[in-house]
Amino acid sequence: MYKLNSYFCFMENIFNDTYFMRRALQEAEIAFDKGEIPVGAVIVIDNKVIARGYNLTEMLVDVTAHAEMQAITAAANFLGGKYLVGCTLYVTLEPCQMCAGALYWSQISKIVFGATDEHRGFEKMGTQLHPKTKVVGGVLAEEASDLMKRFFASRRK
Repeated sequence: MYKLNSYFCFMENIFNDTYFMRRALQEAEIAFDKGEIPVGAVIVIDNKVIARGYNLTEMLVDVTAHAEMQAITAAANFLGGKYLVGCTLYVTLEPCQMCAGALYWSQISKIVFGATDEHRGFEKMGTQLHPKTKVVGGVLAEEASDLMKRFFASRRK
């Protein structure tokens, strides 16, 4: 019986911030492959991915088509409402001011980001999130940062 309980404890722990950030990194890789700035996002509720997105600003010729915005819209459609209470956003790059504003209005419960955006991130810009939103930064930051560096290095060639 002990082994069975240990197995279930292990299975419960598989769905953590690192697991879901890897899913967001998969979305960022899709953006990379399409020539978009490689930012990916997933929104999760009860350990289930309900929405995903990646940057589409070039394809849609739309400066608002950030990964977070795509994921917010998809999650709201999935849930049938505009509020994302109980949801967690996993995004490979710290949200910008625009995305942070949308996340504020969505009342999302938690934001987990990978790499810090030292120039345009919401923290640098002083943008406020909803007071009940928890923020965790730096999850798989090196992987997210390396993907961005690889993208911009390929663009300079």
